[in-house]
Amino acid sequence: MKKSRILGIAVGATLAMGLSASAFATDGYQLIGIGQYAMGMAGAVVAAPDDPLSAAMSNPAGLALMTPQAAFSAEIFNPVRKTNLGFGEIGSHTNVYGIPAIGWVAPAFAKNWVFGGGVYGTSGLGVNYLQNLGSMGYAQASSSINFMQMAPSVAWKVNNHLAVGASLNIAAEQASFQQTFTEYFPTGLQAPYPSAVPVTGGLNLASPSWAYGVGATLGVLYKVNDMVTLGATYKSPIIFTPLTWQAGTQNGPGGVTGNAGQYSGHLNYPQQIALGLAIRPIPQWLISVEGQWINWAATMNNFTIYGPWNGQSSVALPMHWSNQWVANFGTQYDVNNWLQVRAGYTWGSNPISNNTIASNLIFPAIVQNAITFGATQKLGMGWKLTEAYMHEFSNTNTGPAGSSPFGGPMPASATMYENSYGLQVGYDF
Repeated sequence: MKKSRILGIAVGATLAMGLSASAFATDGYQLIGIGQYAMGMAGAVVAAPDDPLSAAMSNPAGLALMTPQAAFSAEIFNPVRKTNLGFGEIGSHTNVYGIPAIGWVAPAFAKNWVFGGGVYGTSGLGVNYLQNLGSMGYAQASSSINFMQMAPSVAWKVNNHLAVGASLNIAAEQASFQQTFTEYFPTGLQAPYPSAVPVTGGLNLASPSWAYGVGATLGVLYKVNDMVTLGATYKSPIIFTPLTWQAGTQNGPGGVTGNAGQYSGHLNYPQQIALGLAIRPIPQWLISVEGQWINWAATMNNFTIYGPWNGQSSVALPMHWSNQWVANFGTQYDVNNWLQVRAGYTWGSNPISNNTIASNLIFPAIVQNAITFGATQKLGMGWKLTEAYMHEFSNTNTGPAGSSPFGGPMPASATMYENSYGLQVGYDF
C-alpha cells in the first residue's frame, strides 16, 4: 500500500473546505444567502435586497434605497457528510456550526449617499473522519476552518430609477488540517517486544494558520417601473496572503516526501457574476429570479503546497472543480401590515464530477437542489423578527471502479445533505 498516494488524493479536498462564511454551503462552498431574508428567498436577492445583510453581501446598490437600520442574524447550519474510502461508508463527527452576521446602513456624506456594510463569519467549521481498516491500520482526516469577512459599502441613489453601490471585501481565513494513515506491520521481534508497530505518515498541517485577503463587489439596481426591477453584481476574486504551517515530515502525492520545516499555500476566493429580475404583479407580492456564475475553476483546480519537499519545491494537490451555474427563485407575500411570508428554490450545477470525487472526499460540495421557507414579523417601534429554514436535498457522487484512495474493494463515494435554521433581529432607526 502506498501511503503517499492514499494521503495525497484526499488532502487537496481537505484544504478546499470552503474558507468562507459560505463554507459547507450549497453553491460549492458558498451559502445561498447571508441573513434570513436572503435565505428565505433562496438567495434570489440581487434585484430585491431588503435589509443591510442581503444588500451588502449580494448587491450593495440596494443600500441606497433603505432607511437607516441594523440587523443581526444567527444561524445553525447542519451539513451531514458521509464518505466511502473503499471499506464501507462512514460519517463526519462534526455536523453542527454557528453562522453569525451583522449589517447596517446609515446616511453618508451627501444627499442620496449612504454608508453601510456587514460582518459575518463561521466558527467550529471542519470535518472529522476516522476509518478503521482492521489489520491494515486506520485513516484519520480532520480539519478546522474559520473565516471572517467585513464588507464596508457605499451606495448612491442616482435618481428614482437607478442606484449603484460598491463594497470592499476584507477577509481573514484560518485553516488547519490533518490527513494521515497509520499502518500496522510486523517487526519480527519476539516478546517482550510488540509484534506490530504502528507507523503514521501523510500530510499533517494541524497547527492553525491565518491568511488575509481583499476583494471588491460592484452592484447596480435599475427600477424599470413600479412592477419591474433589474439587478446585477460583479464580485472580484478575494486574493489572500499565504497560509503557512510549521510542520514535520510529510508524505505528498506521487511518492514525494518532505522534511520538517515551513509549508505554505494560497487559497483565493473566486470571482462571480449575478443577474436578477424582481417583479411585483401586485404591490404585496414579490417574485425574484437570479442567475449566477462562479469561477471555481480558477481557484479550485489545484492546491499547490510549497515547502522543503525532496527533489522539488512544491506539490500540486488536484481537485479539478469546474465553474458553476446557479439559478435562484424566491417569492414573498405581504399577508398584512405586520407579516410577510416567503419561500424559494435554488439549483446549482455540481462543480465536482464522479471522476474527481476521489480527490474531494473531505469536502463533498456536491449538493444541488434546495428549498427554503421564511417569514418576517414587524413588531412595532422599529423592531422586526425574521426566521428562515433551508433544506438541501441529499446527493451522492460515486467514482469509477478502482477509485478508492485506500485500495479497497468499493469505489470512492461521497454523500451530503444540509439543513439550516436561522433567526434575525432588525431595527429601523
